[in-house]
Amino acid sequence: MSHCLANFSLNIELRIPPMPATSNQNQSVAITGLGVVCPLGNSAAEMWDAISAGRSGVEPLSLLPPLEGRVRFGGEARQFTGEIDNFGDLPKDQKKAIRKALKVMCRETMMGVAAAQQAVAHAHFSDGAIDPERAGIVFGSDYMLSPPSDFTDGMIKCGAREGEVCYEMWGHEGLAEMNPLWMLKYLPNMPASHIAILNDLRGPNNSLTLREIAGLMAVREAAQTIQRGHADIMIAGATGTRIHSFKTVHAVQTEQLANPEYEPAAASRPFDLNRTGMVVGEGAGAIVLEELEAAKRRGATIYGVVVGSGSSVVTNSNLEGQRGKALANAAKSALAEAQLNAQQLGHISAHGLATTACDAEEAQALLEALGPKASQVPVVAAKSYFGNLGAGSGIVELVASTLALHQGRLFRTLNFEVPDPQAPLAVTRDSDHSAGSSFLKLSVTPQAQAAAVVVRQAD
Repeated sequence: MSHCLANFSLNIELRIPPMPATSNQNQSVAITGLGVVCPLGNSAAEMWDAISAGRSGVEPLSLLPPLEGRVRFGGEARQFTGEIDNFGDLPKDQKKAIRKALKVMCRETMMGVAAAQQAVAHAHFSDGAIDPERAGIVFGSDYMLSPPSDFTDGMIKCGAREGEVCYEMWGHEGLAEMNPLWMLKYLPNMPASHIAILNDLRGPNNSLTLREIAGLMAVREAAQTIQRGHADIMIAGATGTRIHSFKTVHAVQTEQLANPEYEPAAASRPFDLNRTGMVVGEGAGAIVLEELEAAKRRGATIYGVVVGSGSSVVTNSNLEGQRGKALANAAKSALAEAQLNAQQLGHISAHGLATTACDAEEAQALLEALGPKASQVPVVAAKSYFGNLGAGSGIVELVASTLALHQGRLFRTLNFEVPDPQAPLAVTRDSDHSAGSSFLKLSVTPQAQAAAVVVRQAD
């Protein structure tokens, strides 16, 4: 009996299947607006220009002091300063509202709001085109933490400057120095709340705190909300960061980071044999989703159509994440819903974290999901340009591939020089590839929560 127990193994696997048939499932969901804040610029157009030119956004850190010997560069959204011009072309009343709300926005929320406002402007709605009761939002984020500076005045009041903090004083002395609206800046539902208020979105509203898969899960839920007939227009997006006083330290403690001796632009090396780890970054992205026929009737530009999605989480008996299996499950579900196989798939937008283990696991997942033809489908890894943007990564990368689909050409993966036998994929080395008529986007967290979305060109 004891021998049997000693060898007992339990795998816990949750796979969310394709959406069941309903009266509205045949409604196609179009992407009609794109917004981005990332290390390559403050708009989707600026990001595309940088990617097309093969220009990296990874540079020496400026928002944080370097962590000596561990982190000295990252993908910072340097052009984003939080000034009102960063929020796109806005009507006067929205500018006034955003300026007023900035005092209760942290940097992540600001980036998310800016990306969403850009996406709404990019969708070119005419006056009265949006019925507030039929429009909503699903927005993702990382866990949000305040920087130490928020506590500085209070800690000084409690004796920090003299070298010893009297914690008994905090409640009646230190706390009085805190901004009374402090907590509102760091609630993960604040990006969706601000965006809904600014755009008078009175329909479905949800916030997802799912690390790297938050953006794709937001797209999945927003698209299905339209398919269920609960809304006609949805904003989907996410914002995140790995460049933060505490989050960067967390990354150092828990994740494989790129060799700090590398030149910054050469550090993020997805799927390359000589990859050494991920690069920290920050950013946000958003898309506008609409029922396809309604979008056509109003003359909207259709950048793509969401035709499939999937998600999965897999752990073993020790609650250790099994990323490869989760990614394979999510990809299979998304492709089944989209009714696409490897031969029909134009390209794959990989998670491409650039860590030794995750890239190998992702490659094996693609081989399992797509079969032998997986090694022939072009693969792009946008993290090679800016690193891991946390919760913002998946949606920013989805926007990049949506633009590639719209432009008809793929971009190259930076720093891919020596193929890895453990990751036998057709990673793009140049921009001579067609983007095809569809793509599969993948994201996964260290805890093995995986998500996948399939986008195709409009007919």
